[in-house]
Order: sequence, then structure tokens, then C-alpha cells
Amino acid sequence: MFSPQNKFMVMKVLIAPDKFKDALDAKQVCKAIAEGIHSFDNAINTVQFPMADGGNGTAALLTWHTKGRMVNTEVVDPLGRPAKASYGLSGDQKTAYIEMATASGIELLKIEERNPRKTHTKGTGMLIRHAINQGAKTIILGIGGSATNDAGIGMAHELGYRFLNKDEEEVEPVGENLGIIKQVRKTEKTQQLRDIKVIVACDVNNPLFGRNGAACVYAPQKGANEKDIAFLDEGLKNIGRVFEQFYSKDVSLEPGAGAAGGLGAGCTVFLNASLKPGITLFMEATEFEEAMRGVDLIITGEGKLDNQSLQGKVIDGICRKAQEKNIPVAALCGSLNLNTEALKASRLIYAASILPGPKLLKEAIEETSPALKMAASQLISLYCAGKSSG
Repeated sequence: MFSPQNKFMVMKVLIAPDKFKDALDAKQVCKAIAEGIHSFDNAINTVQFPMADGGNGTAALLTWHTKGRMVNTEVVDPLGRPAKASYGLSGDQKTAYIEMATASGIELLKIEERNPRKTHTKGTGMLIRHAINQGAKTIILGIGGSATNDAGIGMAHELGYRFLNKDEEEVEPVGENLGIIKQVRKTEKTQQLRDIKVIVACDVNNPLFGRNGAACVYAPQKGANEKDIAFLDEGLKNIGRVFEQFYSKDVSLEPGAGAAGGLGAGCTVFLNASLKPGITLFMEATEFEEAMRGVDLIITGEGKLDNQSLQGKVIDGICRKAQEKNIPVAALCGSLNLNTEALKASRLIYAASILPGPKLLKEAIEETSPALKMAASQLISLYCAGKSSG
């Protein structure tokens, strides 16, 4: 016969949520869920494993998981102004976790300052160079949230590359000059890249140019008008030809080449980088499969559970891995926007909003932690009751 006390003592729950945006970070979500579980029965073994999928906060979490430290340094922002940014360095000092948005992100600019003709990724190159000088041999780079459309030439400039026009004059590495670049040259500084491994977190499949390319899809949100978009797209076509001519490598149609204003292509060419989905990269870097060992249930979650959650985000990645090992997954969220059919396809055994009813956003955010605790307690109670009756 089922004995609740004996069952709970051996039960192991892996708590692996994403952040609840504007309310709690992933570590705080873990803590609240664990407290809710332990309010039901303190003997349940919980493992807190905060997650990210390559977006904002990924570098800090990877640093935390690897018992590393954050490093602060001086860079320039997307318009070349002095700025401060940080990146993570793993505990063994061998891997750097960098988010390009901290140095070259759109949130660093006021709305009226946004102009992808003038912006660049120099600050991102400065972060990479600083990490290499600190001894990093592997760079894990998140490229979401960019303010740029420079195909990574700003980044490359800071790492030793130079860009020349038809008269062999050096040009400033900004988006509006992509169309006049005819040559790429290396300097001695590029030698430090030879033994560096770079992996880029990239969740889009856009090519470098064209209707679905970097300029046409993403430049409007970065301040570009229709004339700018056509101009920048022509520039991306030109730099794509230059890449192919000087590196015998046509990357323009590769999935992800157009990510972050063409930085995906730039990383492939200048850094010999590989592009991976953010959640896949995160799981590999944190040895998530090892954390799943001996687990009876996984509880995940995020602020908003909708169709995007099932397209390469944290919950989708966890469900796919858990299915391989036949581990049930339950999800808690702030708002639940999935119909029954989509929930079934998600492979979740349970999904629920933590909100007891309609609330103003401000109130819901303020009540996230206690609501999570209560929802987690209810979830584990239902799960154990189901196991008992089964």
C-alpha cells in the first residue's frame, strides 16, 4: 500500500524555471517553488536549477552554475560613447559568458538615438578581447537585443580586422559603410583568436539579406525607415560577397546569418563560431542532463506560457529532454495562453497560472512570490495524490 511519508522521503523534484519577467529572476523563482513544495512536505528532495535560453540574464546564470565571477570593464556603446559592461568568467577561468546586448544592445540607446546606419558592435568586440586577455579559451556569446546592423564588422575591428574600400582606404566599421567595403585585412591582433572556441546562442534562422534578412526583418525596430532598410540590405549583400571572396565561405544563406543585424554571419566568418539554439547551449554548458539523474518530477515555468514557449524556449527544451528519460514535467506561469491541443503537444503533464483570478499587472507582479509558493504546494499535492491513487 502507498505510504505518503515513505514516498515523499525518496521523492526528488528538479526545479528548473526561466525568469518571470519584471517580477522574479530564475533563482528567485526556484526559491519560491521550493518553499511551496516544502510547505507541503519538508522531506521532499528539491534541486534548484535556474534556467535561461540565451536571452537576457543567460551570462549571469551560466556564471552562477559554473561557480564563476562577473567581470566589469570599460567598453563603448553602439554609438561609440564610453560605457561600462560586464561578462561572466567560469570558475576555472577558461570560459567567458558574454551578452552582446550589454555593450551593443538597443536598450542602451534612447528611442531618438536609434539608427542602424550609425551603430556598431565595437563594444562586443571589446568584451571578447578583454575575456581573452583574462585567459578565456571558450567564448559563449548571446546575440539577442542588438541595436546594430553592421554584420559584426565593429566587433571584428576591435579584434584586429580592418576594412578597406575600393581605394584601399580604411572605412569606419558601421552599418552604413557595409556597401563600400571591398577588402578585409587581418592584423597581428587577430592572432589571439587562433585557439579560441566561440559558440553563439542563436534562435533565429534569418539569412543575412533579402526579404527575411537582417535589415528587412529587424532594422525597423532599430530606427530604420524604408529607405534605410533598402540601403542596409544592399550593404549586407555586398559584405556577403566580400565574405565569400576573402574567406571562400558563403555564409549569407546559413540559418542565423542575419541574427543581430548580421552578427551571426560575422561571428561565423571572423571567429569561426558555431551557432546553437540558446536552450541547447545552456543545457550543454550546465550539464543539465546530469541534474536530471534520479529525478521523479521536473517543475519548470516562466512569466507567460504561450506558443512561443513551445518553440525552442526553456519549457520546450526541458520537455524534450525529459521525454527522452520518461520524466514528467509540470509548469507554473504568470499567464497561460495555450489551448488544450497545444498543451497536449507540449508534453506537459500539468500547466497552471499562479494567479487566482484577474489582476492588474502591477498587483500580479508584486504577488508573484507568494502566488508561486501556493501554486507549487498545490501542484505537488495533486501530483502525490495522483501517484497514491495510481
